[in-house]
Amino acid sequence: MAERSKILIIGGTGYIGKHIIEASRKAGHPTFALIRASTVFDPEKGKQIESFKNSGIKILLGDIYNHESLVKAIKQVDVVISTVGIDQIADQVKIIAAIKEAGTVKRFFPSEFGNDSDCCDEAVDPAATCFRGKSQIRRAVEAEGIPSTYVCSYRFAGYFLYNLGQMPATAPPTDKVRIIGDGIPKAIVVKEEDIASYTIKAVDDPRTLNKILYIKPPANIYSFNDIVSMWEKKFGKSLEKIYIPEEQLLKKIQESQYPFNLFLSIDHSVFIKGDNNKYEIDPATGVEASELYPDVKYTTVDEYLNQFV
Repeated sequence: MAERSKILIIGGTGYIGKHIIEASRKAGHPTFALIRASTVFDPEKGKQIESFKNSGIKILLGDIYNHESLVKAIKQVDVVISTVGIDQIADQVKIIAAIKEAGTVKRFFPSEFGNDSDCCDEAVDPAATCFRGKSQIRRAVEAEGIPSTYVCSYRFAGYFLYNLGQMPATAPPTDKVRIIGDGIPKAIVVKEEDIASYTIKAVDDPRTLNKILYIKPPANIYSFNDIVSMWEKKFGKSLEKIYIPEEQLLKKIQESQYPFNLFLSIDHSVFIKGDNNKYEIDPATGVEASELYPDVKYTTVDEYLNQFV
C-alpha cells in the first residue's frame, strides 16, 4: 500500500474541521492541526485540542496571519485542507502564498463545503458575497498553478435536518412547518461525518486532482416537500404547512442580523433558486463522491431523521 499523505487541517476546531481531522486520523493519515496559541486557552476548544493530542494528532502552533509559522507548518505536510469559516474565506490568499513559498504541497483543498460557488449567479447577499469570495479563491489557486480539489457538499444535515429549517427550534416540528418557496426544488443534505469521509478519500486519489468533488449521494437529494412528507410518516401526523413566498423571504433577509441573514440567504439559494441541483456534473471538471467511493456507507436523510422519532 502506498504511503498515506501527511495532512494539515487549518481551522480544525471549527464546525466541519473537527470532522475532517477525525476522518483523517481514522484513515491512517499522519494528521496535523494548525492551532492559534490563544485557542489552546479557550475553555471549550482547549478540551478539543487535548482530545486531538490524545488521539495522535500533531498540534502545530501558528496562524494564517503569521506567514512564517504558516510556511513552517505547511513544509511538514503533503496536503493542506482549509476549513476556515466564512469570515476568513478571502484571507485564504495567505495560505496560497505560504503554499507557493513552501513548494512541497501536492494538493490544496480550500474551504468550500457548500454550494458550487461558481453556479450561484442568482444568490442574494450575504450568501452572494460568500459565494463570490469562494470563487475568487478558486481563481487565485488556479492562477498560481497549485494542484487542488474543491469539495461541494451542499447542506449540512446538522444545520437543516435536526429542525427541518425551523430556526431557532432545536427539534423537528410537531404541529406546523414553514416551507421556503413552493417546496419543489431539490436540496442535497449530507451528514458532516460523511462529508469528512469523502473529503479524506479524495486526498490521494488522482481522479479528484484539479477537479470539483461533488458530494451528491442519491438517497440525500430531496425537495423541502419530500423531507416534510418523510418526517410526517415517521412522526405519524400531518403538519400544517405554511409556504413562505420569495418576497417574504427577501424581506426577512433584509431585516435579520448576521448570521441569521446568511442562513436565510442560503435558504433562498437552495429552496427558491434551486442552486443545489440545477446543473449536471461536467466530467471534465467534476466527479461525484458516492460514485467514486461506493464503499463509504453514508447516512441517508431517512436514516438521519430516525433519531428524532
